[in-house]
Amino acid sequence: MISIANPIYDSVFKYLMEDERITKTILSALLKKDVVEVEMRKHEYSNGSRDKISMFRLDFAAKVRQEDGSLKLILIELQKTWLETETLRFRQYLGTQYSNPANIIKGDNMNRYAIPMVTVYMLGHRVGDIEEPVLYVNHKSYNYDGVEVTKGIPDPFVDSLVHDSIIVQIPLLRGTINNRLDKVLSVFDQSHKDKYNQQVLNFDDNAFEDDVEMRHILHRLLAAASDAKLRQDMNVEDEYFSAIEDRDTAIMLRDKKIAERDAKLAEQDSKLAEQDSKLAEQDSKLAEQGTQLAEKEAQLAEKDKALLSSAKALKQAGLSVKQIAAMTKLSEDTISLL
Repeated sequence: MISIANPIYDSVFKYLMEDERITKTILSALLKKDVVEVEMRKHEYSNGSRDKISMFRLDFAAKVRQEDGSLKLILIELQKTWLETETLRFRQYLGTQYSNPANIIKGDNMNRYAIPMVTVYMLGHRVGDIEEPVLYVNHKSYNYDGVEVTKGIPDPFVDSLVHDSIIVQIPLLRGTINNRLDKVLSVFDQSHKDKYNQQVLNFDDNAFEDDVEMRHILHRLLAAASDAKLRQDMNVEDEYFSAIEDRDTAIMLRDKKIAERDAKLAEQDSKLAEQDSKLAEQDSKLAEQGTQLAEKEAQLAEKDKALLSSAKALKQAGLSVKQIAAMTKLSEDTISLL
């Protein structure tokens, strides 16, 4: 067994891709085409901001052999990240490429087109529920009826405005080798990670005995594992991501406590709402009883009024107070006042 440097680390990945031969091997496997020439392009974003997230980026200008044998110049923007991040960050970097005048093919003013671009995303995390370790997102052209347009395609104008993407989900690289790309990406397979040291991957020294290019990649990563500066750079990355993980853990615990508090408050609100509902129901019943009492009082008042009116008529008819009291059940004092 041999222990090679883990290329998921930015420092190791950059060291790996600085070897033009290896770059052509990896890009050829990803594009499924022969990359004849490749040049790493300098830019101000070679390593993403360390204050929030790791976003490592490399740009290449590559000449790719087409099916008819001709060479086509394309731009390849390769972005690698350990952690989940906003897609806005990827789009911002894309924007710098689209707006860069250096990416325009020189010619007369009427026929200046942008160099076609392919974006490659090496992700240290999964994307949703997608189970494919490598995802190819290619654009096609269609007419109004949804029929694919092939005549005149590819076209430099169309290729200037859209681009293809390749998404690699590193956590899903799990040792299965079915094709050339699987073999090339196997050096990123984290299932080979050393049990005691995540900075190295363990491989059988004879794993790629029949593949010269893969042996070259292994030797490059083997050299990286013994490089003191690269080891120190990996230590720095580990410290940085450890701090990120500690921060994220603290945020998760805080969010959990907030969620628990919100749940308790919601439960209390539910109980208060239930109590308010019961009180409202009681108030409604009391109001209904009050209405019924008022109606009864009104009916009694009406009866009393009618009884007094009858007693008065009897008095005027000449009946005595005692006779009227016996008949109406009114007091003699009340009848006397009529």
